[in-house]
Amino acid sequence: MVPGWKSFVGTILIIVLVIVYALAATTIASLLLGTAPWWVHLLYFFLTGLLWVLPAMVIIKWMAGQRKASGPKG
Repeated sequence: MVPGWKSFVGTILIIVLVIVYALAATTIASLLLGTAPWWVHLLYFFLTGLLWVLPAMVIIKWMAGQRKASGPKG
């Protein structure tokens, strides 16, 4: 795939990931954490706020693709 297209598709995928993930995390929190203490809310949103980075890293690595080794040959 052409690098320009990979960047475009990867950007769209990350935007969709963030939107879907935020909606899912908020829905789960609304359903399960209604009566939980404040520290459970804090822990939940801290962890879910960081967890989306893992699938985003996979998309970014895919976007970057294989890098050609550059340097002196000899």
